[in-house]
Parts: sequence; structure tokens; C-alpha cells
Amino acid sequence: MRSRWVCAVLLLLVAGCSADGGTRDDDRITLRFQSLAWQEESVAANKDLVKEWNATHPDVEVEYVQGSWDSVHDQLLTSFEGGEAPDVIHDASDDLADFAHGGYLADLTGLLPDRLTSDIPPHSWRTTTFGDGIYGVPFLQEPRVLIADATRLKRSGVRIPTPEHPWTWPEFAAVTRQLSGDGKYGVAWPLKDPVSATLNLSLSAGGRLFHRGADGKVTVRFEAGDEVVPRTVHDQVGIDRSASPTTLGSGGSDTLPGFFGGRYAMVPLGFSYRQQIVQQAPEGFDWQVLPAPAGADGLAQGVSPQTLSVAEDSPHKKEAVAFIDFLLRPPNMVRLALGDWMLPTGTEALKDPALRTTENDWATGTALAAHLRPAPAQSVRGYPEWKDKVATPAFQEYYSGAIDLDELRTRLERDGNLVLARYQR
Repeated sequence: MRSRWVCAVLLLLVAGCSADGGTRDDDRITLRFQSLAWQEESVAANKDLVKEWNATHPDVEVEYVQGSWDSVHDQLLTSFEGGEAPDVIHDASDDLADFAHGGYLADLTGLLPDRLTSDIPPHSWRTTTFGDGIYGVPFLQEPRVLIADATRLKRSGVRIPTPEHPWTWPEFAAVTRQLSGDGKYGVAWPLKDPVSATLNLSLSAGGRLFHRGADGKVTVRFEAGDEVVPRTVHDQVGIDRSASPTTLGSGGSDTLPGFFGGRYAMVPLGFSYRQQIVQQAPEGFDWQVLPAPAGADGLAQGVSPQTLSVAEDSPHKKEAVAFIDFLLRPPNMVRLALGDWMLPTGTEALKDPALRTTENDWATGTALAAHLRPAPAQSVRGYPEWKDKVATPAFQEYYSGAIDLDELRTRLERDGNLVLARYQR
């Protein structure tokens, strides 16, 4: 009888030890990683890296969860409030401010390894820093470039810009006039989302729009530098007739058939659109990547990098950061960049020869990396509402000619500051 009692006690002790962190399979940690990768190459790269992690980390298994850019903000908000957020969260830096201030994301200060913090430049870290905390790791970024019909440009005799000698905004306007006529346009602006494109390109002309005071509060001021890009687009559409008016409400992909058909000589697009062009361009179509025009501040432009964050409610923050560090080792960051046709933020990854080849104009994009800066709205609380309710309709009406520059300024400043004030009480 005594021997049976001893055995029972031993069994209970063994069970208790296993439940407290033993090495049995059912005790291993599981991390949920929600990825927003959508291109075939990008999804494959992410899934392959998850498999490689799981093969070498038997105690910490990562579960791949597929998310969508189209619904990520609302989906994350619902999962945060319901206590079901993934441990590792893929998002964009301009979507993080309200989540960070709301306490939904973990402050990664003190958790990130020195290798990672030193590899990514300070200006990139600023895109995920809110107050005194770091709420995400910026890892992929995408400059906006001009995708041009190379044959048409060569025939016109215009000067071909390079990152070392880009067009100025006035020169760009003159070139688009020269390339227009007979039902064809020098440029097509796909401005379904006019706000981020306008604000980010305006950095080159010294535009800032959002100004933070000594009290930490942000106000909107539409100044001389902020006027350059909107006025250029407005005049190309409504005065010079060098930009197609029909593409203003279009997405980037919508302009490609007209571009391939010779209707537009150039289209300002994100760098990653090269993949679609490679896949869809008719045989023999010759295209090239040109830098966006430069202004008073050179080739500077704003970007909102893709980010990896950790949910505040995750019970395994250290393990989640270790997985992020694995994903963003230089060779792995290169794989993710190639899969998404974007640029890595890491300085070591940017040195990789695969990102500096002339094939598909990778080298042109890499040359722009040093000029990328945080998007102007990066840390502005209330930006999503300001963008949707004030800025988007105001820019759309200005570009279509429905309102003038003074009315645009009034609406951005007066109506915009009323929105932002509610978030800064």
C-alpha cells in the first residue's frame, strides 16, 4: 500500500514539473505571427523563414497567420479589444501611433538586441518611436519613383534623370508638357489615395504640413513648401493638359494598361510595382525607373516602412522579439525585400549585390535609400481620421479643379486642426 502511495506522489510531482516548463512537446511555446505578405514571392519567403525557425527552435513554435492590408487596422483593433491579438504583428508604421498610445503594443525598448538596433538607421527607428517607447521594428521601405516608357523618352530627346542628377519639379513639369499631345499624356497620376503620395513627395520641396509645438501638440500649417507638389499636379491636369484627368481616382495598377499602350509616358508609382510591370508588360516593352523630382531638400521623400511589433498582451515577448531578430538577420531581410520588391531598412542588407543590380533597376531604388525619411504624419494622433474626413476629399477636389489652392489650405488647416485637437486634449 505504501509503495502505491509513493508512486502516486511521484507521478504527481512529475506532472507538476512538466506543467511548469518542462521540455515535453505539449509544453513548448506557440507564437502567432500575422503576416500581411500578399505577393506570391513574399508569402513564400515568409513561410520559408517560419519553417526554418521552427526547424531550429523546437521549444518555440511559430504559427503563420495570413492577414490582409485591406482590413488590417480594423481587424487588429477588434483582436486587441477581444484579447486575441497575434503575438507578432506585421503592419505599417503610419498605422501604429493610435495602437501604441492605446496600450495595445509592447514597448520594445530594452528587448531589442544591439545587432538589430545598430543595423537600422536612427531615421527609420523614428517611424516607430512614440514618446519614449519603440513600438515596432521597421524593416521594409518603398520609395515612390517614376516608371517611364524608355523608348518614348529616348525619342523625345529629353534629359534622362538619375539619382545623382534628378529633375527639379519645374523641369519635370516641362518634360511632361513636351511628352504630351495627340491624345497622349506625359504623366498619369494614380491618386486614389492622394494624401500619402502628396505629403511624402512634398518633403523634397521642404513641405512638412504637421508642426509640433513646445507643448507637444501638433497643428497643420500649409506653407510654401507644401504647395509645390499639389500645384504641380493641379497644373498638369487642369492647365497644361500634360497629365490625364481620368486617372486621378485610380489605383496604381489601373494605370498600367494605358502605360503599356502608350497613353502615358510616365507613372509615379511605388518601387514594388516593378514586379507587376515585369509580369504584365507586353513583349518588347522597354521601361525604366527614374527618381522622383527633387526640390529644395533634394531627393528627400517620406516613407512609412513595414513594421513588426509585439502585442502588449503577449505572454512571450522575449521569444517574440527573438523571432523578429531571426526574421531580420541581414540575409533574411534581403530575402524579404526581394520577395516584396522593396528596399530593406538594414544597412547590411542594403549592401547585398542582389539589391544593387541594374536588372529591373534595383540599383536606382537602392541609391534612393539614403534620402528616405519618416512620413510627415508618422507620429500624429488622429491622422487616419484627418486623412479620411478632411485631407482626402480636399485634395481630390483641388486636383479635379473643384476648389482653388486657398480653399485647399483653409480646409486642411481649419477643419484639420479641429480633428487633431480632439486627440490632443
